[in-house]
Amino acid sequence: MIINRIITITGKVQGVFYRGSTREESERLGVYGEVMNMPDGSVLLIAEGDEEAVAALIAWCHYGPPRAEVREVLVKVGEVKGFKDFKVIRF
Repeated sequence: MIINRIITITGKVQGVFYRGSTREESERLGVYGEVMNMPDGSVLLIAEGDEEAVAALIAWCHYGPPRAEVREVLVKVGEVKGFKDFKVIRF
């Protein structure tokens, strides 16, 4: 079953290759969606895919790339949108 989760990651997660690493991990797991930096310093991730793959990505989010210092990972249920790839959104 395909699920959608909206994940907010806080801590030292900007300027540490968090978005790029998330894209790499998502592609490895077969998860689609998008990731973006937010003005408050957090990272917002919309992840869509198989329940097990999305759960694995959420588990990875608690650590992130080597230079990240994750404080909190908040997960909300989202509506399946039918993403076909994974994008890093840059503003």
